[in-house]
Amino acid sequence: MENPTEQNVFAENLLSGKTAIVTGASRGIGAAIAHRLCEVGANVVICSRSTESINQTAKALKNDGYNTHAVVADISIKEDVESLVEQTVEQFSQIDILVNNAGITRDMLLMRLKDEDWEAVLQTNLTGTMYCTRAVLRPMIRQKSGRIINISSVIGLMGNPGQASYAAAKAGIIGLTKTTAKEVGTRGITVNAIAPGFITTDMTAKIPEEFQNKLLELIPLQNFGTPDDVADVVCFLASDAARYITGQTIQVDGGMVM
Repeated sequence: MENPTEQNVFAENLLSGKTAIVTGASRGIGAAIAHRLCEVGANVVICSRSTESINQTAKALKNDGYNTHAVVADISIKEDVESLVEQTVEQFSQIDILVNNAGITRDMLLMRLKDEDWEAVLQTNLTGTMYCTRAVLRPMIRQKSGRIINISSVIGLMGNPGQASYAAAKAGIIGLTKTTAKEVGTRGITVNAIAPGFITTDMTAKIPEEFQNKLLELIPLQNFGTPDDVADVVCFLASDAARYITGQTIQVDGGMVM
């Protein structure tokens, strides 16, 4: 089933003068978030482990006239994260928004799951999110404002066979979100999570049609989400309209999980 045409529903100057970091921004949901933040006026620093792909994304954004800067970084490595934050401050003098989107999967039934695969997923998806969050807190606390938006998943809410490591990491992100929100709320910083459902990307397009049809039966809205659906919620949470929302997990899943 086709999705409705996506369009930017926000004012072009919504985040004018703000600086955002988006991890895992070379494709899919991350690239859509970066593009949407640029559309509404933010300076956007994008990062990925892949030099080629992140530079391609940055080139496309710059060709559209947006102010962006690409950084090659592996968020599972603390030193890479520290460098990412340092380069952002050097480039734009401030950090107003962090979108923790980067993540990996190593799907396997638990009884066959290798220790190294479990550790890789937890290190990138959960520990990497913690590294990025911790690294931006100091500049955000100094300026007494900030928006941290963590991309979790409905899998972290409901579980899924063969995805023990991914589910554990995404559930952990929700716990990290709530705790961080309580720690920094008095500093003018909000921390929220988004739990996407089935979102159409290059990877999900490879799923057999028969299985996609079964998934549709679980979704009351009867269509799959798009990366722009997630990006729009990011823009809302990053804006002043969401100033009184923190510690929350917003599901973008068409009603799949209730």
